[in-house]
Amino acid sequence: MSSSASVDLGELQVPVVQAPLAGGASTPQLAAAVAGAGGFGFLAAGYKSVDAVAADVAALRELSDAPFGVNLFAPPAPVESTDARALAAYAERLGAEATRYGVATGAARHDDDAFEAKLELLSSERPAVVSFTFGCPEPPLVDRLHTSGSDVWVTVTSADEAAAAAVAGADALVVQGIEAGGHRGGFSDPPSGEELGLIVLLRLVSRRVSVPLVAAGGIADGACIAAVLAAGAAAAQIGTALMLAPEAGTSAAHRAALAQPGATALTRAFSGRQARGIVNRFMGDHDADAPVAYPDVHHLTTPIRAAARAAGDPDAINLWAGQAHELALELPAAEIVRRLAEQARQSAAATAARLGGAQR
Repeated sequence: MSSSASVDLGELQVPVVQAPLAGGASTPQLAAAVAGAGGFGFLAAGYKSVDAVAADVAALRELSDAPFGVNLFAPPAPVESTDARALAAYAERLGAEATRYGVATGAARHDDDAFEAKLELLSSERPAVVSFTFGCPEPPLVDRLHTSGSDVWVTVTSADEAAAAAVAGADALVVQGIEAGGHRGGFSDPPSGEELGLIVLLRLVSRRVSVPLVAAGGIADGACIAAVLAAGAAAAQIGTALMLAPEAGTSAAHRAALAQPGATALTRAFSGRQARGIVNRFMGDHDADAPVAYPDVHHLTTPIRAAARAAGDPDAINLWAGQAHELALELPAAEIVRRLAEQARQSAAATAARLGGAQR
């Protein structure tokens, strides 16, 4: 059911894909810089209005004529799956946090992030790639995007999800390991289950499907890029590694946290869905009580997070970060991409030399 893909990852000058980075870090300037260095840039549609997405697409096309992708959030699970009592109890618990920052808690609501309207926009704008996080589009939707001229990529976190996405017609899969920063991008958000590291997941997925794979999770230097290419990926996706670049929209408090050592953990405290961030006070105080309720909890905590961000207080901000965030470089995005590519070449050459020596 898949079309012949128009984006050939094997033809990228540098096998690097910029992560969409929904929630603030994504900018047209960042996508243009990555593309200008030979990689593939992305825009995030998540959490933005349709008009804001359209403006970002227009701005990126003013900055660059390179192909690019736009990431959509697949609609969340039905509201019936949310425990209303647990959500109400969590909202009450967050009242003290809201008072601390001089705001009211947000209204918890279950929405689909204007999915259909954004899909309609992208069907007319025709970016080179439309990617999906939090779910797999149905085959008719994949066919619709193929007809409009866009490739379809799907984020997967298991071999079963990868097989389902391939059957649906995906042109490439973003294979997300447990090391990744931000939200887990799989089709569901179970309370527990086996979580696979990126290398293991790549090997399992590559045995099940034949579509190109984009590796994501904890990739912050060239050695990691070389490793995932050796493990079967056609390209490496980097997100946290770009968040200190001046082109990224990362907040000042978030930048400061990324630039220093700090443990990360998975949490539902900020959004109701598992996401990896740098451990802070809010996460420690509220993770155990956060219900499985996305995007309901996201809307509930939005005013608190916004007030903390405005105050420069990292204690109540979702400090999304991959496990290797300490490797992030405070450099222009294009320089980061070029530096990582050179490191990958050196690492691959050293590995080849080592294996050649073993044969002798």
